[in-house]
Amino acid sequence: MILNYQVIAVFTDRSLNYTGNPAACFYYKSPLTDEQMQQISTKVRQPASTFLWPAEEEGHFNVRWFAVDDEINLCGHGAAAAAIFLGKKFDTHEPFTLHHRKGSVRVQWQENDTFIIELEAIHLIKEIEVPAAIEEGLGIPIMAMYETDGKHIILVENEKIIKKMNPDFAKLRGSDIYSYAITAPGKNSHFVSRTLVPHYHQLEDHATGSSHAALVPFWSKKLMSDDMTALQLSDRGGRFVCRFREDRNKVYLEGKYQIIETCTVEI
Repeated sequence: MILNYQVIAVFTDRSLNYTGNPAACFYYKSPLTDEQMQQISTKVRQPASTFLWPAEEEGHFNVRWFAVDDEINLCGHGAAAAAIFLGKKFDTHEPFTLHHRKGSVRVQWQENDTFIIELEAIHLIKEIEVPAAIEEGLGIPIMAMYETDGKHIILVENEKIIKKMNPDFAKLRGSDIYSYAITAPGKNSHFVSRTLVPHYHQLEDHATGSSHAALVPFWSKKLMSDDMTALQLSDRGGRFVCRFREDRNKVYLEGKYQIIETCTVEI
């Protein structure tokens, strides 16, 4: 069976030479099996593969996300790629609702040729002691670490520390915490971050929507601002325009994108 798909990179910024986070987008009238979706994702080897099929209501779609080695519960950049993919496929700037296993995400390809996604805000649960494996594996001074319902947050003093950080992933795997965003105030943005996933094939994510679902409320409280810009300082780089609506418990992430290629894969 030969399948068509499109690779779209999101949270790009040409002025900063940021190439964002790519996702492979697939659309079918009925869902593939779990085994097929994982097989395809392993074969195309993108940071995420987004699988879409129609839900009962117009403008609503079911979605599953897979990385090379496992399924992803919530993939912000995969949802953002779906906004462009669906908007162009159906030639509309109307919003879509994507239903995943744990909730839904509202996405839209906008008329100014950007996209916006709406995520449930993720809040801090408590401050925790930094595990020795993470402290040794990061090799940087850590101000605090916080548990959340998503990716944990590690706070450091400044942007320079994050830029120069050279993680030892073998040591980081000594902790059973699977993912975390290391963050600091930004010099040319409100805040910066890097997201590490040491237990997965990718090790470090390029531009992470799900991290910002937690980072935006965190920095909104610290900076007393609901509208912010953020940079993710990965090798590819990502730029986010962020808005927090506390009254709705929502995080809105807006960004630019690049359609990389249209491809086929055989399974």
